[in-house]
Amino acid sequence: MWGEGLLLVLILIGILGQSSLLATSACILLVLKLTRLQHYFPLIERRGLEIGLLFLLLSVLVPFASEQMTLKDLMKGIFSWQGLMCALGGALATYMNGAGLNMLKLQPELMSGLVVGAIIGIVIFKGIPVGPLMAAGLAAIFIKFIELFLN
Repeated sequence: MWGEGLLLVLILIGILGQSSLLATSACILLVLKLTRLQHYFPLIERRGLEIGLLFLLLSVLVPFASEQMTLKDLMKGIFSWQGLMCALGGALATYMNGAGLNMLKLQPELMSGLVVGAIIGIVIFKGIPVGPLMAAGLAAIFIKFIELFLN
């Protein structure tokens, strides 16, 4: 019963924080729960991230497929100093995403902290929650540094 209440609170936070993504996600889960379709929760939990990443990659690749980006634009985007920094950022982010995924596999209970942090980031900082694995990767690095410092 507390799950419905929590989802209602998240809907309210999403509305007040002007985050349609948070409010819509909580609404969808609440509707699934109230219509007794919660047997889809494991599927959403297991494959939701993959589906979300698929759509994220699709949206990023559309300019290539629709030929909005020329070969000249592509070369400039890769071989300028800003493009090289983006490539470095992409490689580092991908590495951190892997570290975050490994951390969550070993300690799935830490996901609750990521959810709270994402809600804070959405509501207070007007962020967009597209990087739970990146957040986990940052957390994994923070944890490693603190563990090294304490030992």
